[in-house]
Amino acid sequence: MNDGQNRHVITFPRPPHIWFSASAVGGEEYNGPLGQYFDFHDPTDRFGGDTWEHAEACLAGTVFSLLLKKSKISHKDIDLLIAGDLQNQCMASSEGLMGFGVPYLGLYGACSTCGEGLLTGAMALASENSPFRHVVTLTTSHYCAAERQYRTPLEYGAQRPPTAQWTATAGGAFLLTKDKGPLEIEAVMPGRIVDSGLSDAGNMGAAMAPAVCDSLLRYLKERGESPSDYDAIITGDLAKEGSLILEKLLENEGVSIKNLHFDCGKLLYDYTTQDVHAGASGCGCSASVLASYFFPRLVEGKYERVLFIATGALMSPSSLLQGGHIAGIAPVVCLRTRQDQ
Repeated sequence: MNDGQNRHVITFPRPPHIWFSASAVGGEEYNGPLGQYFDFHDPTDRFGGDTWEHAEACLAGTVFSLLLKKSKISHKDIDLLIAGDLQNQCMASSEGLMGFGVPYLGLYGACSTCGEGLLTGAMALASENSPFRHVVTLTTSHYCAAERQYRTPLEYGAQRPPTAQWTATAGGAFLLTKDKGPLEIEAVMPGRIVDSGLSDAGNMGAAMAPAVCDSLLRYLKERGESPSDYDAIITGDLAKEGSLILEKLLENEGVSIKNLHFDCGKLLYDYTTQDVHAGASGCGCSASVLASYFFPRLVEGKYERVLFIATGALMSPSSLLQGGHIAGIAPVVCLRTRQDQ
């Protein structure tokens, strides 16, 4: 899977394929610019749950069911389900998906979990001797559950700084397979943990941008490529603040992505009508936008080859209370339209 020269990029002689994607969101997300593209929305943000945490668990089950319905296969055909969320111990994923009885791996990469899931799923399928045929990767987040865990409950009424982001109530899922589908996962690269030197939970975009810069520069160098080799470079949820910082960091290294860069955190909401401050965050942000907006564009041929760089802020309530820095992580996934069509 590796040509012997690259130390971190994993390329696939027999690329895993993505057959289908599915997405579900809450009311705020549906009212944004991408509302028409999502498969399902619940204006109450409850998804049938009786608490915010239970609501996210129900969201995970909803997204998985949508993916099965779109792909017309049974949950019994899924060999491995890789899922993660922002709740402690990934409880939304485990509780919401338990009833399906599918072999499960729980992942936590903060807001980069979608990229981590695609990377892990691709590696699970890529081996010639792999017993897996169908692998699902799934990611969710919920605004109210995340606020209660990482900052303060909504009832507290805390004020958010202009750099703060709005955790998306959203989820996305992908069906990966060895069989030929519309998209190929050409290559993947794990991110490195990068210390941003920041400890402000109200400015996660700034905390994550250095990790994206590190990942993109390493990836391009190891593959001997430039940004112009791609139709788009899609980042997870840097939003306004982090996107500006990333572009500046890259310019300092002599690299420009201005005409190619799309950030899911900037796309999800309408800054003129929705009070989301710097934009969206949460691992459901990039998962839902990739599944609903970018996946169809790749399938339709509007893009042929893109880099998806999910972004995560590695922190916990305890680390923040103890004054720890917010480290960043940014795995890379290269997606392309199927080459033998």
